[in-house]
Amino acid sequence: MLASKRLYPLIACAGTAAAVVAAIAGQIDPDPQLDPLNLTISEYAVLDRGGATEFAMACLGVASLALVAGLRAVRAPIGAVAERLMLAWSAALVVIAVVPTVAPGLAMDLGAQVHRYVSIAAFLALPAAGALMAPGLGRDERWRVVARPVEWLTLAGGFGLLALTYVALPGDRVLIGLAERTLLVTEVALLGVLAVRLAWLAWVPDAARTPRAGRALLGGLVREHDYFLTGHK
Repeated sequence: MLASKRLYPLIACAGTAAAVVAAIAGQIDPDPQLDPLNLTISEYAVLDRGGATEFAMACLGVASLALVAGLRAVRAPIGAVAERLMLAWSAALVVIAVVPTVAPGLAMDLGAQVHRYVSIAAFLALPAAGALMAPGLGRDERWRVVARPVEWLTLAGGFGLLALTYVALPGDRVLIGLAERTLLVTEVALLGVLAVRLAWLAWVPDAARTPRAGRALLGGLVREHDYFLTGHK
């Protein structure tokens, strides 16, 4: 059990880092027609054909599954609904990596339709999970330190969803790639915050009790100081 608790955060952190590196590498292409600002991530991936973007999505999906397993193993206060939403996000990323879309301008086949709706579900699931888990994290001493970052990243993700919705519908898809990538950055950052905290709790001895121990030590020093000031008069 202890080995699992330590293995899950390693997979989550390593998978997230690998996804970030692969995603950045996948966006660097000498072809001037591949404009990351105006192509969605899926459209860019199908036109690029290098496989880096699909690899990044698969890594992120596996990392997210490991993160959920690790959070469950340490009984993190995220709630059942938030956990299911994170599982939906993880499964959606794997589907996105395996089932490609079609190039822009072509008729959408069944696979492309599945890819599209699964992508929408993925983008919605993680900000919703963050909003649900933030209050519980704030009430738990082990997780309180990441509660505020989770709140801010969730809020940023909500604004990102609004921006992406506007660009995709009345905005004529102008800069849709920028809006989608900005949203994805906030969601990956949210996963990274949780993964790093999970790794800290799993690998640093007594990390969960560090704040309490620090307060106890400070209280002892204050009492000792008062004793020497008043008890020896």
